[in-house]
Amino acid sequence: MKAIVLSAGQGRRLLPLTAEVPKCLLTVDADRPILELQLRALERCGIRYVTVMVGFGAEKVERFLATHLFGDLEIRTRYNPFFATSNNLATCWLAIPEMAEDFVLLNGDTLFEADVLRRLLTAPQAPVTLTIDRKMDYDEDDMKVTLNDGRRLTAVGKTLVAPMVHGESIGLMRFCGQGVVAFRAALDAAIREPEALHRWYLSVINSMASSVVVDAVSIQGHWWTEIDTPEDLERARSHFVHQSVSLLGIRRLSAQQDQ
Repeated sequence: MKAIVLSAGQGRRLLPLTAEVPKCLLTVDADRPILELQLRALERCGIRYVTVMVGFGAEKVERFLATHLFGDLEIRTRYNPFFATSNNLATCWLAIPEMAEDFVLLNGDTLFEADVLRRLLTAPQAPVTLTIDRKMDYDEDDMKVTLNDGRRLTAVGKTLVAPMVHGESIGLMRFCGQGVVAFRAALDAAIREPEALHRWYLSVINSMASSVVVDAVSIQGHWWTEIDTPEDLERARSHFVHQSVSLLGIRRLSAQQDQ
């Protein structure tokens, strides 16, 4: 299994923090940036090959990757020259040469605990598997999903109305076998459409769902977050601070018990 990380965008909603630094290199856990935490999680879950799709600040991302070690991961980058004028459908299309085998696809601004990825990797085999979460209410920015029998995806998009919503996509997917072939073909078809540069790759998944089996796996109860705004970034940083304090408390308690 390999992974493709979509990290080509600047993250304009995070300006001025991203004026010079690409979103994926914003620090979240002390001095560790988003991309590092993603790569550490991939490595812990047994992924060995990773392609990072870059665009804004590509040279900074590549410098970071060249100066840090990530266990057994073999990491390469692929450049999207249209990052300033396109959404992630175009980035996915440019990643097609990397889709020669089963792979995991993740958004460059999605952070998650390793058990979230393990849940996806151990889900029942399907051509396409979408990781979802559930909550009480959904806003207009959530990538909402409609399911059949609680598992089979029938629709995904931001404009789904409340009675149709059964969860939200967290930006983490798995493609296997014919799902890889179908996704590549669907991307090739979608990129020819007039509005392609302004579309999200999940619009392609929405179209595929009528002819390809797209399963959903729920990670409800596990921690994850998407970083789009300064508020999102602050919440993510607070999570890791709290996690560090809790771990320190456990270590101190353990040391006292040992004495």
